[in-house]
Amino acid sequence: MTDPIAPDAAEIHADEETHAATKAAVFGAAERLFALHGFQNVSVRDITAEAGVNLASVNYHFGSKDALLFAIFRRRTGELNRERARMLHEANDRHAGKPPVREILEALFAPPLRWADPANDRRISVQFIIRARSEGTAEMREALQNDVSHLARFADALKAARPDLAPESVYWRLHFVLGMVHNNRFVEFDRLHHLSGGLTREGDVAALLGRMLDFAEAGFLAD
Repeated sequence: MTDPIAPDAAEIHADEETHAATKAAVFGAAERLFALHGFQNVSVRDITAEAGVNLASVNYHFGSKDALLFAIFRRRTGELNRERARMLHEANDRHAGKPPVREILEALFAPPLRWADPANDRRISVQFIIRARSEGTAEMREALQNDVSHLARFADALKAARPDLAPESVYWRLHFVLGMVHNNRFVEFDRLHHLSGGLTREGDVAALLGRMLDFAEAGFLAD
């Protein structure tokens, strides 16, 4: 009786590449569909059809639809918050550890706004994150509520920039400016356009960021 021939290194590598490609295809298809159509309106069959893979691929690579949702959420929020942290770190370096309020807020605002630019490939990712805030699973809601370590560094920076303010006031003001980010969705700008009689234009992300910073900075600099 002969022993079965073990797969060689090239075959193992090819299998690993196939698995990785399938997993990436499922991830990308799910993110697009969830962002565009909502979590409840997308089935596992929709995802695998969009990805062009076997129906069992979602469960094989992620365990379940909810686990896939959470994997996308974790990756994209992690990437976004790392970009914010990098900008804050650079601001700290420029100002010997005490950046001004405007630069702290820019580090908080700029990454999601840039992602939301209609010309940016990241637009789908920020649309997914927006969906997660309103339609997410219990696991996502728990993470949004309890995982605040990325915000703590901004709170600390703002307290250092405004040492004259009571800490409670800093936290409330941070809460209010976060509302600007979470609700500043490109999809809602049509209503503003109608309200203003065509005066508002949202296509220039740099100009929009400037308007947001002007407003938020004034709130933090007020007594």
